[in-house]
Amino acid sequence: MELSNTLVTVFGGAGFIGTQVVQLLATKGYRVRVAVRRPDLAGHVKPLGFVGQVLPIQANVRDRGSVERAVRGASIVINLVGIGYERGKQRFRAVHAAGARNVAEAAKALKAGSLVHLSALGADLEAPSLYARSKALGEADVLAAFPSAVVIRPSVVFGPDDSFFNRYGMLARMLPVVPVIGAKSRFQPIYVGDVAQAIVAAAEGAVKDGRIYEIGGPETATHQELVERVIAETGRTNLTVPLPAGIAKLMALPISFLPNPLITTDQVDQLQADSIVSEAAQREKRTLAAFGITPTAMDAILPSYLWRFMKNGQFDRQTA
Repeated sequence: MELSNTLVTVFGGAGFIGTQVVQLLATKGYRVRVAVRRPDLAGHVKPLGFVGQVLPIQANVRDRGSVERAVRGASIVINLVGIGYERGKQRFRAVHAAGARNVAEAAKALKAGSLVHLSALGADLEAPSLYARSKALGEADVLAAFPSAVVIRPSVVFGPDDSFFNRYGMLARMLPVVPVIGAKSRFQPIYVGDVAQAIVAAAEGAVKDGRIYEIGGPETATHQELVERVIAETGRTNLTVPLPAGIAKLMALPISFLPNPLITTDQVDQLQADSIVSEAAQREKRTLAAFGITPTAMDAILPSYLWRFMKNGQFDRQTA
């Protein structure tokens, strides 16, 4: 592999998806600038490339000056920043809309060649969830500021460090009965490695720009079916109980104030909506197929990390 002179700035590059993206970029020889709020907590990305190839720097998408410093000199800009719940100054609109606009405007002003923006399936200005509405606002602001940007909306993303299947594995280990909010809502889980490949392919110009792509895995399942899959995968016998939205919100209200809440009232709203690739995206070929990527099945990945939630952990895995 030969190192390239091309510099890529990845906002949020130390997170679950970001780490995969940075590793792939480094493998391809790019110089990577990982823009995060806490670079002292992003040391794990440095070994993903050669010495000096991957550099974490401080930037906050809410601060235009830090964004411009992070973008300066970059040919490619990738924005993966997102939050699942609000705390302090980290508000949905401040991060997903105003922050996304800051990145797009900086990329345009500093003449970056391409911009990839990560959104989420379900982004809609009319959605009941503030999270989903803020994501839609961010998409509009990004395309207004940088018309040739590529916006990618994934369904729920799975992989060893995900916050979806791991959370249910934990609940299955702790509770005899697992409550399921939005039990009939449909999801199309997509492997984090496939998401990373799509992001990098978009950055390299592999798909038409100025479009919103919706990507999901090869299987569609209801929320309850996915929870039952976790229970089966971990060799447990928990019951699942669908939880009405009203009761779920009452339960989530006090939990929402915890430092790292298991569920919030806004997430209850999110879980009432489907997270699958739309018919319009399929018709207009704005799906994973446009990237030339064959989606990875859950069966190929879930056993590699859900074993930790089995009764006897690795020992059950060895005898399974």
